[in-house]
Amino acid sequence: MTQQPKTKINVWLTDPASWATNETDIAVSAASEFNEAHPEYQVEINRHDFRTMPAEVARAAEHGETPDIAEYHFTATRAAMDMLGPDGNPLFTPVGRAIAGRSEILGERVVLDDMVPAARDYFRYQGELMAIPRTASGIVLYANMDLLAKAGITEPPRTWLEVTAACEALAKLPGPMHGIAWPNFYWVFLQSVAQQGGLITDRDNGRSGRAEKVNLASAEMMNYVRWWQGLHRDGHYLYTGELLDFAGGYAAFEEQRIGLFLSSSVDASHLLDRGERHGFTVAVSPMPYNDDVPLAGNMMGGFALWLAAGLSQVKQDGALAFIQYLNRPSNAAEWAKRHHRIPISRAAVDVLHEEGWYRDNPRLRVAGEQLEAADGSPAALGPLLGGQAGIMGEITSAMHDVLTNGAEPHARFAEATRRAQQILDAYNSYCDGPPRRTPNDLAVSL
Repeated sequence: MTQQPKTKINVWLTDPASWATNETDIAVSAASEFNEAHPEYQVEINRHDFRTMPAEVARAAEHGETPDIAEYHFTATRAAMDMLGPDGNPLFTPVGRAIAGRSEILGERVVLDDMVPAARDYFRYQGELMAIPRTASGIVLYANMDLLAKAGITEPPRTWLEVTAACEALAKLPGPMHGIAWPNFYWVFLQSVAQQGGLITDRDNGRSGRAEKVNLASAEMMNYVRWWQGLHRDGHYLYTGELLDFAGGYAAFEEQRIGLFLSSSVDASHLLDRGERHGFTVAVSPMPYNDDVPLAGNMMGGFALWLAAGLSQVKQDGALAFIQYLNRPSNAAEWAKRHHRIPISRAAVDVLHEEGWYRDNPRLRVAGEQLEAADGSPAALGPLLGGQAGIMGEITSAMHDVLTNGAEPHARFAEATRRAQQILDAYNSYCDGPPRRTPNDLAVSL
């Protein structure tokens, strides 16, 4: 009897070693298990750097070799939506439309309804789910509780005023020391504006329609920038003078030259160990927020799986079934453990509770609880906009000038807005045409 050929599903995933820990990706075993459970399919995993993934997919598409599933960094979401195939149609199909309300596909339970809303809905546009997240993270505060105790503080600060007070108390300790540091990194700006219910762009942060206007000098942005500027002016904030200087912050925290450090929740993978090696206790708490404004919540960061358009029904169902399998609770829980990520579904959280993981590692639950507390508004979800890498660069450059050159915040961020608008206009003009074209800017924000 002649064996029917298998339906191959080509999956392009990011390499976690380039942005997380060196632990083995659960996708390797998940693909093998899926192939065994569904012998009519052959899932093949390929690795790509997340920074070059959009450009590599675009080149493959030009040769008719688009992967069936591609994993994109969250900042490339608008670009993924705008990518076109050789036929001039969208390269990816919305996953919500492809799932079409089904509760299972090829016997694999659809996980959408159980996903953490703030992670899932980041990838929703005009009410339609465009992609399915595989991993999530947030920004949290790491606190040296031994230094805080010496300063008479028993709990990590939760608000901006509490951070300022903690820094003032730390400044009274002997020895040269700043109170706090964080990298000059676009994500902290987006998070702080989101927390305050502010928008970066029009059209509900680019979620009810294509973003056409950008505002980097909003009241919410200025609240954050001026608070940050004040901490720096008063000697409480440590700025190394370098953009994206995570390493400088890690070193300052490890060497106890600062008592507080704001960074990605993924950094728990090494910051907790650094404290243990040097004999001090590290607490993890939510990202501090503006005392004067109701807290809307924090946005996610992470990666999502995009489904190629134009697949046969057999291949599309196989690809969708594998996405569900990859995100099944046991796999999502194992991924979260290996890479210090937020579990993508509530069922995965339950698995980790049942295993005693969060009992033994309560600090690793903070980022997930913070994400769950978001109110689901367009502000808290964060912006979708084209040319995001360039626009985010305008934000960090403006802050650098405020901190190092004494630039007046509003004037400098108004200039950043002007430049960002030019980037957005150029992006939209290129994509919207006529003729419509795949974005010529496929950069990922770093």
